[in-house]
Amino acid sequence: MKQFFHEIIIKTKGQNLYDFTEKTKDWVSTKKFCNGILSINVLHTSASLIIQENADPDVLHDLKFFFNKLVPMDNNLYKHTMEGIDDMPAHIKSALTNSHLILSIKNGKIILGTWQGLYLFEHRLQPQKRIISHHFIGE
Repeated sequence: MKQFFHEIIIKTKGQNLYDFTEKTKDWVSTKKFCNGILSINVLHTSASLIIQENADPDVLHDLKFFFNKLVPMDNNLYKHTMEGIDDMPAHIKSALTNSHLILSIKNGKIILGTWQGLYLFEHRLQPQKRIISHHFIGE
């Protein structure tokens, strides 16, 4: 049994979904992991992680549109508004999604469906530097 840690840094250009599937797969491949568990965590409270379709970009567009409609950017609705109009909505969106993903590694490959990809869901309007922590436990 072994443990390994790794960080991926994503520089966002504002609110969007950023695919980091290949960066994670490359790390798993480079380390030659065989079987185990991969824990992935975003180290921020205004961004989240999701597994989502990677074939049709309209899905990502619609997700962003839906969450903006569900959690409006209107400072009249929130008490916590210190960092701008997107501040509290970003925290709510990350609370509704995931900050953490657990994936299985089998025979050196991450188990994902055919059309599934790993995404950082950036909820802030301004560019950010996001850290995604990876922790592998296995062989």
